[in-house]
Amino acid sequence: MNRFNSIFLGISLLLLQACGATPPLGARHQPSGLNTQFNGGQLTFSDYVADSRAMIKKVRSENDVAELEKIVNGNAPFELKPAEGCPKGRNKPYQRGILLTHGLTDAPYSMHVLASFFQENCFRVMAILLPGHGTQPGDLLDVTWQEWAKAEAYGADKLAAEADEIYLGGLSTGGTLSVYQALGDNRVRGLFLFSPALKVTPMASLANVHKVYSWLLPSAKWVNILPDKAIYKYESFPKNAAAQIYALIQEVQARLHEHAVNIPIFTAASQDDTTVYTSATLNFMAHAHHTSNQLVLYTTDTKKIPPTIPKRNLELVNSVFPEQKILSAAHTSIILPVDDAYYGMMGAYANCTHYYPDDIKQYDACNKNSEQNLQGELTEENLKAGTLRRLMVNPNFPTLKVSMKKFIDSLP
Repeated sequence: MNRFNSIFLGISLLLLQACGATPPLGARHQPSGLNTQFNGGQLTFSDYVADSRAMIKKVRSENDVAELEKIVNGNAPFELKPAEGCPKGRNKPYQRGILLTHGLTDAPYSMHVLASFFQENCFRVMAILLPGHGTQPGDLLDVTWQEWAKAEAYGADKLAAEADEIYLGGLSTGGTLSVYQALGDNRVRGLFLFSPALKVTPMASLANVHKVYSWLLPSAKWVNILPDKAIYKYESFPKNAAAQIYALIQEVQARLHEHAVNIPIFTAASQDDTTVYTSATLNFMAHAHHTSNQLVLYTTDTKKIPPTIPKRNLELVNSVFPEQKILSAAHTSIILPVDDAYYGMMGAYANCTHYYPDDIKQYDACNKNSEQNLQGELTEENLKAGTLRRLMVNPNFPTLKVSMKKFIDSLP
């Protein structure tokens, strides 16, 4: 056997071993062919919503009728109009409007409670679906951040056609896209950012190196391959998704070096966040100088004040609730109340994928509604404390609404 054949055989054996250690790929891990690019540019917003609903229904048609209706309602973009008694615009139907954008692997479901809050406060609300989302995880294999940005720009255009003042709000990647749009769009009057992704692990820059060999080992395209039990988010996570958010963040940071964001910004984040670097959020807010700016920071130590944020712009909120077995806030826990029907304390879904597939016993225990289960961020300390669910809701949500209302009332 020559040297080349020996090397090839060695690589083949390693790949076979890797295949054996990886959960199998399913049909959901392939692109649907319907949801990689943003195709709504010429549509009215209501037609865009209808087209998106039809696409989701087509891709996820294997579910029974009742379940499919829930899936479509939770994953589709949507819109809300303010009550009749709200102030009218000067030259447009509405005075204020907000575009809401969900996070990576997430769906517009997570925006519904925020949307209702803004509707109650006289905002016209539009919530978009980012390309690659809402259908099946495989649709994130080939998507690019530029397609997400097209969806964001489309939403801003449609909102600006109806409201005198437009605001952008987003969770995680949705927050990043909101900043990106605001940096190039002088119509944007303010931002609402929740766990914004302004820095992630530098390892994400290498996420697409797999393309050298994933033609031979398709599972190498994935950071993890998970059960995908959730109906309003993906649990499996492709490496391309990591590469795209990293590239988007690099573009945003490059633009921020050229000029700061000088519009009012409301931000809420967890100091214990393990998905994004909260230090980057603090740095962003430290360099944003509008007098109306407000940062709500969930922390396990309210005495530890970040030195870079003026006290008048900072609200430290305790994130530990021993009686509810909540150890800390999480990246995922900012924008939903504890009684949310799906993600809430007694909701249908438990975020336990951090135990899969290495510890199936803990995974099963985590998924059971046990009084012993803890909730919080996936920090090393929290994971040592016992069986831990990643917290998906905010026990301080009522006070978050109060803080947002004060911010809205302070807007110029």
